[in-house]
Amino acid sequence: MPPRLMIVIPCYNEEEVLPITSKLFLGELQGLIEKNKISADSRILFVNDGSTDSTWEIIRGLAAECEFFEGISQSRNRGHQSTLLAGLMEARDRCDITISIDCDGQDDIAAMDKMVDQYLAGAEIVYGVRSARKKDTFFKRFTAQSFYRLLKGMGAEVVYNHADYRLVSSRVLKEFSDFKEVNIFLRGMFPLVGFKSTCVYYERSERLAGKSHYPLSKMLGLAIDGITSLSIKPIRFITGMGIFVALLSFVGVIWSIVQYFLHNTIIGWSSTVSIICFIGGIQLISLGIIGEYIGKMYMEAKARPRYIISERTYDSDNEQHS
Repeated sequence: MPPRLMIVIPCYNEEEVLPITSKLFLGELQGLIEKNKISADSRILFVNDGSTDSTWEIIRGLAAECEFFEGISQSRNRGHQSTLLAGLMEARDRCDITISIDCDGQDDIAAMDKMVDQYLAGAEIVYGVRSARKKDTFFKRFTAQSFYRLLKGMGAEVVYNHADYRLVSSRVLKEFSDFKEVNIFLRGMFPLVGFKSTCVYYERSERLAGKSHYPLSKMLGLAIDGITSLSIKPIRFITGMGIFVALLSFVGVIWSIVQYFLHNTIIGWSSTVSIICFIGGIQLISLGIIGEYIGKMYMEAKARPRYIISERTYDSDNEQHS
């Protein structure tokens, strides 16, 4: 029997692009059903992230018009990662496989066909990997690629050029539900689950409509979250830097003593200030990095819900916390 698929699509202020991409998602879903690769009761699940425009009204309208569309809404805006997690957990017990994809149409929807093929061949996780970014500006391409290199260099286990376009089986999602951390970085967490995985490559296109919700500031924030949630390498880097500076300072002390006895010392205000500023800068950077980890521990200790579903198109009376 073909597997039941749920396409999980996080949405935040997507009123311009949603009417366009919803038709593309529906066409792909129906095409997979016609090829008998997935079951006829497969669905498209939109997850509203507390949008301030008419996104939720559009989702409700789509669900009312077509049985293949469903929607859930968060009680407020909580961010892309929490919204995607809410959709995956909602779909976990209602399907055999999920495919998560952004709403903007930049990721090649046709790649879902290859993802399902890989699942049928035995893969439990299939990562959608961008083989080319020809339509991106140089700045966007440079910052995005630097983002992945930074994560990799800092010890986060991520698939290069993979965002959140992936197929995940319900078996993996059931194991993934035991990951209880509040600070979520899904593209670095799924590789930790294990199971057989593979990649499908595609070319990234331009956004079909609307504006990107991931400017450089958010990308940097996501990188910091990813690094501090998945790796302690920055802490070890601070330790190594501290040892290096301590050794350098020790050499400096020895040098100053030798110069004193050689009567080569002079009163130097600029050199003293430079050293103080250098050491002070390193201390502040170190405290900032340590503070990031303490902040993460603080949020984890409170164990607040990662998402709250306030409304469903198919069951609007229940509220779900996780």
